[in-house]
Amino acid sequence: MERKGSPLRGVALVVGATLLFAMADTLGKHLAALYAIPLILAARYAVNLAIVTAVMWPRHRTALWQTRRTGLVVLRGLCLALASILMLLAMRVMPVAETVAIIYITPVLVMLASGPLLGERVSVWGWIGAALGFAGVLLVARPGSGLDPLGVALALGNAVLASGYHLLTRVLARTETTMALMFYTALAGAGVFLALVVGLAALWGVGPVPGLQDIGLMVGLGALATVGHLMFTSAYREAPAATLAPVNYLHIAFATVLGWLVFAQIPDALGFAGMGAIAAAGLLAAWRASR
Repeated sequence: MERKGSPLRGVALVVGATLLFAMADTLGKHLAALYAIPLILAARYAVNLAIVTAVMWPRHRTALWQTRRTGLVVLRGLCLALASILMLLAMRVMPVAETVAIIYITPVLVMLASGPLLGERVSVWGWIGAALGFAGVLLVARPGSGLDPLGVALALGNAVLASGYHLLTRVLARTETTMALMFYTALAGAGVFLALVVGLAALWGVGPVPGLQDIGLMVGLGALATVGHLMFTSAYREAPAATLAPVNYLHIAFATVLGWLVFAQIPDALGFAGMGAIAAAGLLAAWRASR
């Protein structure tokens, strides 16, 4: 008999996942100020690959890496790997809260792209949500906000790549298993960044070498992100997307609190208003999808 899902358990899993994501963002910002970003991400994705393999191999064995459209699956993983680089580059020069808020324009971009790419119709409410989301980004990144323009551009680049990742997920979900998608995402990231580290070391070096404590922090970054994604995936087995979508925006709230506690950075009033507008736009996109 199939186990019935629990919406309350699903919500609890998303709350836990968004907290872990915000902790990973904060830790990533700390490490990005000290070390080469490819080195940080090589450790993060290596841990990701190790955890995913350890959790799924005993049950699924070789099915873990069996795919039908391997090229698109790898492309999806590369989109996330490149988005990860842009995220940490943005974090180097931007506060955690504002960076996370800007990347939450992604659901709106996915909604707009799903029309021409997937043949889905964007309703009037969808266009209203898009306008609201872009207005929110403008409020967060407005002139006079004190945010680095390059950091804003990098965060927006992350959102574009993340949109590609999510669109490919929707396409591949018809033919590929969740475990294979997770495995190849980790494998692509680990491969790209380990190759980058080796290449940089051979040509110019990778800068400061972390001590044991910071190696532990890099491993912790990988563990936080991986466990968060596993919890996030499990949540969608418990409750429908429409129920869980509003809870995702706790990520912005957790990032704001942690950015304040760790880096003493807090958005101004207009920044908070922009974050609210971005969250509202994302909720409209989720509501449209549930309809």
